[in-house]
Amino acid sequence: MKKTSALVFGLLFGLSLSTAQTIWKSDLSHSRVDFSVSHLVIAEVTGRFTQFDVTLQQGKDDFSDAKLEATIKTASINTDNEGRDKHVRSDDFLNAEKFPEIKFQSTSFTNMGNNAYKIAGDLTIRDVTKPVVLETKYNGSVTDSRGNVKSAFKATTSINRFDYGVKWNKAIETGGLVAGDTINVTLLVELGIQK
Repeated sequence: MKKTSALVFGLLFGLSLSTAQTIWKSDLSHSRVDFSVSHLVIAEVTGRFTQFDVTLQQGKDDFSDAKLEATIKTASINTDNEGRDKHVRSDDFLNAEKFPEIKFQSTSFTNMGNNAYKIAGDLTIRDVTKPVVLETKYNGSVTDSRGNVKSAFKATTSINRFDYGVKWNKAIETGGLVAGDTINVTLLVELGIQK
């Protein structure tokens, strides 16, 4: 009986260890969500979102079971031009009033070697959800002066805004669009373990 109890305890204890999850949360003061889009074909406009949240759940050291969730507040867009920001918040683009958040939910983490990962997932903008892949570099982990463990990632992807119902369109006389259809996104994320 004692052996059976010990075996059951051992199995349960081992299971609890194997399923233990580390939860990481983004450090907003050391993270960025940036984007760029072509302007008048020949130029490029850059911007960022200043309010967002990223959560990473990890059980295995190689992140093979990791799950990533990100939420971006659409009204927090900043392109250093108040009039343009107001336009992008309107229904011509993001409609921040009706769709206050952009969301990403990962479906898989694929280790490509050399700290590179492909993070596949579903991206929702406005009311449209499409699959995307984040080309991701894990920059490592360190312990800061206060004893807090920090990890950092850089992820990039490109999306077609027309796929997400962002269809404002104005052509220029020489051809092409005032605002390009491809949005290049870069996430620089520093994460700390949630306590």
